[in-house]
Amino acid sequence: MLTELKRLLGDRATGDDGVRQEHGTGFSYHQSMPPDIVVYPRSTDEIAAVVRLCDRHQVPIIPFGAGTSVEGHILALRGGVCMDLRRMNKVLELDFEDMYCSIESGVTRNQLDNILEGSGFFFPVGPGVNATIGGMAATRASGTNAVKYGTMKDNVLSLTVVLPNGQIIKTAGKAKKSSTGYDLTSLFIGSEGTLGIIAELTIKLQSYPEFSKAAVCSFPTIDEAVKTAIKIIQQGIAIARVELLDAFIMNAINRYSAMDYREEPTLFLEFNGSSKTVEEQIRSVEKIALELGTAGFLWEKDELSRKKMWTVRTDAAPAVAALVPGAKMMSTDVCVPISRLAKCINETQTDLKNSGLMAGILGHVGDGNFHLAIPILPDDHATLEKAKDLNERLVRRALAMEGTCSGEHGIGIGKQRYMDLEHGKSIDLMRTIKQAIDPNNIMNPGKMLPDK
Repeated sequence: MLTELKRLLGDRATGDDGVRQEHGTGFSYHQSMPPDIVVYPRSTDEIAAVVRLCDRHQVPIIPFGAGTSVEGHILALRGGVCMDLRRMNKVLELDFEDMYCSIESGVTRNQLDNILEGSGFFFPVGPGVNATIGGMAATRASGTNAVKYGTMKDNVLSLTVVLPNGQIIKTAGKAKKSSTGYDLTSLFIGSEGTLGIIAELTIKLQSYPEFSKAAVCSFPTIDEAVKTAIKIIQQGIAIARVELLDAFIMNAINRYSAMDYREEPTLFLEFNGSSKTVEEQIRSVEKIALELGTAGFLWEKDELSRKKMWTVRTDAAPAVAALVPGAKMMSTDVCVPISRLAKCINETQTDLKNSGLMAGILGHVGDGNFHLAIPILPDDHATLEKAKDLNERLVRRALAMEGTCSGEHGIGIGKQRYMDLEHGKSIDLMRTIKQAIDPNNIMNPGKMLPDK
């Protein structure tokens, strides 16, 4: 297989042990499982050629973006070929008039931000890592802007996908809406590489807001902070971002980023739009927060300070990891209907205290999504088992509240065991779709859908 791939791609196909190990771990706490071969295609046609070869020999394919997924999406459970798409990083078309951008799947979030700098437009989906846009689509990524702009499923117009037999398809055109045929774009978004390989994307761009203002406000308890976020959403205030960080996370941030925030449950807020709209939003949110016990707002006075504030928020996970030198992060998330968010977080906080684990709660509470960040040393098996038990209880709590086992991390292998519990008989239909598109089960096998 390696000989045939080298004939096709030259030195962009390798069985080097170091390269294989690099592609078998990612950000996951799961045990490393490297592929047999790593390839680096540079075009959609090269992806298709590699896929046809793998299909002929029935060799598994594991798509790889930046390796930043946390639920074991990139582990080579059955060996095979890891397809690293980072060299497919060209912008194919920028159309500001129709507000879209066509890119190859290996373009990263930071790369796209730099390309759009000064254009008056931006791409709103931003997870807390520099992921590839293709990987973000494959895992249906989200981020701090989701409360206003939605997730990846809301911001992709069309995909170019290589199917498991090597056929290249385009899922839609560039119109903002269509009522023709099955929604194939949505089918592949969130499929985690189990149905095909996303090679190119056409994504929506948003106009950069005329005016933005950001603030931090802390509360005596996490209950008041969560209730403030819930009330903001329920009153229909079109806030751009509302993020929750508990006291543990705030302590980690102060140490890691040399800040001096109050070490209490805290909301990070952003308002944008016209100056008049922003002022109206601020007055409404201030009233709610003061009624629920905030000591007041710490406003960021300029654009540089605003960006620094959100960098600090993005660095929350590495800040927690830094508390335990050498630790890896076990990060898990759930999402519940917003009316049940306070109850879910309060019960989780009590569970966390009783477990004795060092961990923090943070999340995109504007859409009912929150995370646990747990630093664990590689050889600390007892702590890992405790963390797994805590995660089990968290997931079952969220599902009992008619939520989901993952709001944005996805399934991979980490949340696979909960798919039957969440989806019931729908799993059979998902298996039928998988079998129809990938009859030889070569696309990221063993992921997402539980084996029968």
